[in-house]
Amino acid sequence: MQEGQPSRTAERVAVERAAHQLLDSPRVLEDPLAIRVIAPEHRRELEKDPARHDRSPISKPTRAIVVVRTRIAEDTLAASGATQYVLLGAGLDTFAYRNPFPTVRVFEVDQPSTQTLKRERLATAGILLPASLCYVPCDFSRERLPAVLNAAGFDLSRPSVFAWLGVVMYLSRADIDDTLRYIATMPPASAVIFDYAQPLEVFPWLQRMFYRKTLDRLAEMGEPWLSFMQPEPLRKDLVSFGFSSIDDLGGEDLNAKYLSNRTDGLKARSIGRVVVARV
Repeated sequence: MQEGQPSRTAERVAVERAAHQLLDSPRVLEDPLAIRVIAPEHRRELEKDPARHDRSPISKPTRAIVVVRTRIAEDTLAASGATQYVLLGAGLDTFAYRNPFPTVRVFEVDQPSTQTLKRERLATAGILLPASLCYVPCDFSRERLPAVLNAAGFDLSRPSVFAWLGVVMYLSRADIDDTLRYIATMPPASAVIFDYAQPLEVFPWLQRMFYRKTLDRLAEMGEPWLSFMQPEPLRKDLVSFGFSSIDDLGGEDLNAKYLSNRTDGLKARSIGRVVVARV
């Protein structure tokens, strides 16, 4: 992120969630608020000509991973019985404003600039802030997650689900591991859902060329990817941190479970993977 500026990645992700509501059938993620929180110009473009959004070859695979990882996080919360849901790098996610679980308190952790933008968008859309929501401003370069959550009233004794979506690749590996170790100290029935990128060298050369262009473009935007992981070493690390159950899902797994038998071409690719690690 550019310091003091809201995340442009958060906007792009929100646009993909909104596009999913208009372009894809059946929907993987029901999010009627998504289109109301994106920038007005993006909303106008989507509503005027939704199909135009898919002229980019990366639109559908990007949208697939965005909606599937969110669906996995929300399904994990629903199945867990946890009463705290922590969105790390919440961006323009709308779960807190359509939360179907009266007993679940939602903590949105994000950079202050992104939270300010979000609150402005919500106010403009007339979306009320629920009593179950707690904003947790956090400058990730200077503050530590345990401290900011503690200050916000987070209860360490209660099972909690952490959704860490579209964030890990932007962080150093040391910061990632510190956060995972912290989450692993939560009570049983707690979990973390996060996605990560695999390194360039694991892919065929043609895919590497396309991947490199994507990475270069992100760096030019001031939001470079810093960390890349592979399934087996990551699994060993998660076990060493104290997680007891780990699902690491690649493109084929995600497509088989969430995107099978579709006629709209919505499919995930193999660059990103989604992990559900349970305490």
